[in-house]
Amino acid sequence: MRHFVAVCEEEHFTRAAAGLDITQSGLSASVRALENDLGTQLLLRTTRRVTPTPTGRLLLAEAQRILAAADGLRELVADDQQVRGPLSLGTEQCMGVVEAAPLLHKYRDRHPGVTVNLQQAATGHLLEQVRTGHLDAALVAGTLHGAEGVRLLPIAEEPLMLLTASDHVVGEDELPGALEHEEYVDLHPGWGARDCADRAFADFRISRTVALQVNDVYTLLDLVHRRMGVAVVPRPVTQKPQAEGLRGVTLPGRTRWRVALALPEAAVLSTATRAFVEQLGEEHPIDDSGL
Repeated sequence: MRHFVAVCEEEHFTRAAAGLDITQSGLSASVRALENDLGTQLLLRTTRRVTPTPTGRLLLAEAQRILAAADGLRELVADDQQVRGPLSLGTEQCMGVVEAAPLLHKYRDRHPGVTVNLQQAATGHLLEQVRTGHLDAALVAGTLHGAEGVRLLPIAEEPLMLLTASDHVVGEDELPGALEHEEYVDLHPGWGARDCADRAFADFRISRTVALQVNDVYTLLDLVHRRMGVAVVPRPVTQKPQAEGLRGVTLPGRTRWRVALALPEAAVLSTATRAFVEQLGEEHPIDDSGL
């Protein structure tokens, strides 16, 4: 196909052979073999020029597409100093343990040939996107007790904390019983912190009233400051500057907020994805065995 395309582009066997660094007779034999294999004439040959037949024009467009894809595959398996191609990455917002922006800044400095598509969403949605192949990888958080079709590489584990306004005091010795009498500000279901809070209350066998549901951590913290409810959050949230002045008490129980990198279970990782996993492993201890 590469020989056929070269002849079509040059409209001449001699010039095409020179560009391919093969003999003219070898090039002619190669194109004839392609015509014999397909059972049709692809080129109209005259003493002055060579042009594709109608069938040849159809093949030319498809052959150019196939050759471009083949060249792309060569780039995909290039060594680590020449990583290129797309990387589709998902992440929950404001995780604290792993922040996407500085991570991607360093990654792009190393691999400027990679184009990054970053999607921020709830962990439930991100896991589905990884499973279906719409994302190459995702930084996810929550209870993370497993997800079908997804491989999870653990990064960190943190306790849950009850976060209240400065003048709203709940002592550790009052937990978990005092939790039932509060109104809560929380994220929507599907976000990692919300799933952990729901699991913890199920373990306590305590019902709760979620009076306000929001889509981001900073709004949640603002509402707690305004005494519109208390919140159950992972410990890294209590360490954010926006949480200054709020009171935090560690929740009892076994529920932990876990952070992990989600990868497709069966897919072969692209070079760009492998490079991202390697860089993540330099900054955070992850179990990347089998990659």
